[in-house]
Amino acid sequence: MSEIGPIVHKYNRKTVQQKNSNGRKNMFKQSSQKEVSTKLMKGLLDLIILQFLSTEPMHGYQVITKIRKTFGVYFGPSTIYPLLGTLEKKGYVGSTWNMDFERPRKVYKLTADGQSMLNYTEDSLSLICRKITIAGNLEIQPTVSVLSAKTRNNLALEIH
Repeated sequence: MSEIGPIVHKYNRKTVQQKNSNGRKNMFKQSSQKEVSTKLMKGLLDLIILQFLSTEPMHGYQVITKIRKTFGVYFGPSTIYPLLGTLEKKGYVGSTWNMDFERPRKVYKLTADGQSMLNYTEDSLSLICRKITIAGNLEIQPTVSVLSAKTRNNLALEIH
């Protein structure tokens, strides 16, 4: 049993085995995965809300529920409603009151400016991901080249 095995067993934490680029197995705690997901969600919450509203208008509770169902992360009303208000002040979402429910609900809808911001942000995130992938591949991938006889001779002379 590996050294980490008894630690995981002792504290009864769930772990996920993943293979890294070298083919070795890493133990990555699910609690760590949840932490990473939550941090990413917090940073991208406005984008996520804009994306949800691009598919259909929603009231705040629908946004809260959809985030929880989609990502397994709970953000309460004290997080979502102020963010919706900020997005509305910036002109990215508009709202109307819907009186068809038992109690009135403020329904949010993506505006043209919101769609533009969503497109820009998605493009920016895509570019960042591509750059991360390229940077990772540059560090991992060995460089192979064929040397001409002249270059080999010049290198041999420099080494001696």
